[in-house]
Amino acid sequence: MSMPRFLVEGMLKGPLAERPPEPMSFAELGAEFETAVQRKLGRSLSIRQVDAGSCNACELEIHALGNAYYDLERFGLRFVASPRHAVVLLVTGPVTLNMREALERTYAATPGPKWVVAAGGCAIDGGLFADGYACAGGVADVIPVDIRIPGCPPTPIALLAGLLALLNGGKPLRGG
Repeated sequence: MSMPRFLVEGMLKGPLAERPPEPMSFAELGAEFETAVQRKLGRSLSIRQVDAGSCNACELEIHALGNAYYDLERFGLRFVASPRHAVVLLVTGPVTLNMREALERTYAATPGPKWVVAAGGCAIDGGLFADGYACAGGVADVIPVDIRIPGCPPTPIALLAGLLALLNGGKPLRGG
């Protein structure tokens, strides 16, 4: 394909980015999340994110939670650098054989009570890597999992909704 044709097609098709979520639904979900965090914990929800061998698509969506659009710290959610300061382990990717021990040690270093969230299809069951020679399986094959957030990758709103479900004891969310 020639460069001029490529440019013309790009201008006619429009942007490839997805539309942003409805501001009202996100604000409502965030407010509900903040109320649940305060009710359940009385403080912010500290999360340690663990990449157990992912392709990094889930991490991109998790990092979006902290950007100026989502800014989830305003709802009482914060990411911490040490498992010793975490209440939630948010694990992405299939657990590779090389990461198995690191995940087990991270789980052991997290003080109780603690929750484990498997975020994304690979974390749930190993995804398309499940039968690979270097894959130990999904997160639940290595450590206990409290909630699973499906998607490849899960959207920031799906991640927030999953964490809210976790705080609500795994009960179905309002409207879903």
